[in-house]
Amino acid sequence: MAHKKSFEALDRTQQDLRGNSELMGGALVILFGDFRQTLPVIPKSTPADEINGFLKQSFLE
Repeated sequence: MAHKKSFEALDRTQQDLRGNSELMGGALVILFGDFRQTLPVIPKSTPADEINGFLKQSFLE
């Protein structure tokens, strides 16, 4: 599972490249998996760090 900041960076990059301020620059992005059961892997982190890095805690959700 990727950190939420990775997806947020992808969103900003897509918006810049496409010149569109919509979510992901208006492009269709398909993600699959059970995001409720998979937490991001953050080396040497606390459980709170893992929860904060979770995609459902992002504005993209």
